[in-house]
This record gives sequence, structure tokens and C-alpha cells, in this order.
Amino acid sequence: MQAVILAAGKGKRLWPLTENRPKPMIPIANRPLLEHIVDALVEAGISEIVLVVGSNRERVQRHFENGDAWSVDITYAIQDPQLGTGHALLQAEAQVGESFIALNGDRIIDASIIEDVWERHQKTGDPAMGVTQVENPSQYGVVELNDETVIGIEEQPIPELAKSNFINAGVYAFDPSIFSAIRQTESYGEQALTDTLSTRLDDQRIRAVRYRGRWLDVSKPWDLLTVNNALIEEREPQPPQNAAIDDSSVVADATVFGDGIVVHPQATILGGVTLGDNVSIGAGAVVKNAILLSDCTIESGAIVNDCIVGANASFGPNTTVEGGTADVVLDDTIYQDVRFGGLTGDNVDIGANVTVAPGAIVGNDATVDSATLVEGRIEDGSHVTRG
Repeated sequence: MQAVILAAGKGKRLWPLTENRPKPMIPIANRPLLEHIVDALVEAGISEIVLVVGSNRERVQRHFENGDAWSVDITYAIQDPQLGTGHALLQAEAQVGESFIALNGDRIIDASIIEDVWERHQKTGDPAMGVTQVENPSQYGVVELNDETVIGIEEQPIPELAKSNFINAGVYAFDPSIFSAIRQTESYGEQALTDTLSTRLDDQRIRAVRYRGRWLDVSKPWDLLTVNNALIEEREPQPPQNAAIDDSSVVADATVFGDGIVVHPQATILGGVTLGDNVSIGAGAVVKNAILLSDCTIESGAIVNDCIVGANASFGPNTTVEGGTADVVLDDTIYQDVRFGGLTGDNVDIGANVTVAPGAIVGNDATVDSATLVEGRIEDGSHVTRG
């Protein structure tokens, strides 16, 4: 069995993390998002994977190489520029032989949906796609069904006009005819795979495979925290390796540890926390519901809530990321009342006694002076001063 993973997207809504790494390589529970997807494919019996890569692709290729570490054959196709999911799939055409699985590189799923979609395609000869139910379908591609047949696909409709609560789960089975169908689809700018599927509905039956298992989407910064928590809840607690944790500190059992962690006296690490390699948590600091990438330093007395912290970032003594809910603007869209304490990029240096307001996003290489209030969006390389 062969699979194509569409993993070339820039992930602009996850800025600034995606400036220095491709979206699929953002670590969640201390493993790249894409690695969770590769694991599911291998479990489903896939023997060959084509990774369609684009922005910062070297990070993907260095990590996965030829796939030997996963007992699967991995090759690469390059999408440059990134012009949508349909265009991305076309880049893999030369490496695809017969029927194959295609799936998005930003959604964590179980092996069962891959197996079921493949089985439906094999039995019927028709294209098949996984669909799943969610509470807010209008945020995704809404799929209208007639029994087990797809009769409509609409991307992010007005909530009141959504025709079902089933959405496109981003897992497909195709034969090679999908490539000519993509080329025949009119497009202006980006070429979405769902546009091709929608135009084929009158002439080609597309089978829907209903799925009720794990479906974890990473599109917005706070999704990282949601998915991180879900993955932590699924795994058995594992003791830290090569870590120096003071006996007076309090560390939740479900914490995910990298190598070389240092936790100083009286520090408290509560639920939903992932610590990357070489992270240092200072004396009396408190960390809750957070992802700290490698080489971060949280100084004494700092409080970090509901936050993602980029690699090699430093938070000074008594700095507070308040946590809680906020209205956040991404790509001119307002997301209201989301639980999101904030996001800081790589190499950010935040001084002492700083307050980071809920929803703040701080770009890479920014510097924040002590006793400053950080709100809104701070661009890469900025120097934020008091007053």
C-alpha cells in the first residue's frame, strides 16, 4: 500500500513557529505532528509514503530521511510554490503507481480510518473519503451525505447554512485518475483538492466512510494545546530520563519530558505540560497547560499558563503569562473567547516582572524589557519597552 501525505503548507496561522520549521514539524507531546501521522500509516499497513513538502522542507527530510526508522519507504515530492492541496497532490503523480491513500499532514488520526477508507475503495473501485462529526462543522469542509455517498462539499459555510455536521476528515483513497481530474479543474490562484471532488460529484460517485475515532486538527495556535492535552491523556505516564528534578518540586504524573530537563526547588508543573529537551524551570515557577520547546528557560517565580513557548526562549523572574480566554485575530478573522494565554516564538527574551496578556503573540527574536505589559501581536525582532 502506498500513501501520499500533503505536508507542504506554510501554516501562516501558527506564526511565528512556522517561520523556522514547517507546520508538520511543530512538536506536540515532544514529537513532530507529522510523526504521529506516519505512525498511523505504518500501523495501517502502508509500506510506501510520499511526503509532499515545501516550506522549510529540509527539516522534514532530515528527520524522516528514507523512512528506515519507521520501517517504511519514504520519498519526497516538492511543492514550490504552495498553491493548494490539489496542486500539492499533483506533485506526487510521478511517484504513484496504482491506487493510493492521500491525507493531510496536519490532522492526527487513528489507523482504523485509513484501513476503512482503503477497504471501501478496494471493494467499490470508487474514490473514498473519511468523514467525521464535529460540534462546529462550519469551521471545516462540510460534507452532505445521501446514505454513504457524498453529494456535496462546502468549505467553511455560514454556520446557519451548514447542511450537515459531517466534515471532511482529510483521508482519501484514489486511483491515478484523480491526477487528470485535478488538471481539468478550473482554478484561480490556489487549487484545492475539494474543488476537484466537488466538480466530480455529478459523474463520479464518492464513497463516504464514517469515522468516530481520534481526529485532532492543528490549524490555530490554541489547537496545539488542545491536541497536546489529548495526546498526554492517551499515553501512560513515563518517568523522565536524564533529568534533574528537585525533591521539593511538584510535577504532575502526566507531564511529557524531553532529555536534560532541570526543575529547581519549589517549582510546580501541573497538568497538560510538555517540556522539550534542555528546558529549565526555575525555583518557585509554575507551569500549567503549556508546551515549552527545547532549550527554554523559565526563571524563578515565573508563571506560565495556557501558553506555547518557542525554542531557546527565556522568561525572566516573576514574569506572568496570565492564561485564560481572549479574542484573537488571525488572518483578519476574529476568534472569540478562546482559551489561549499566548505564544512566543524562538529566541524570545522576556525580562523580569513582565505580564503577558491573554492572546498575545510574540514574534521570533523579540526582546521584552522588564516590567512591561505585552498585548496583541509583536513582530519578529521587535524590542518592547516599558511605556
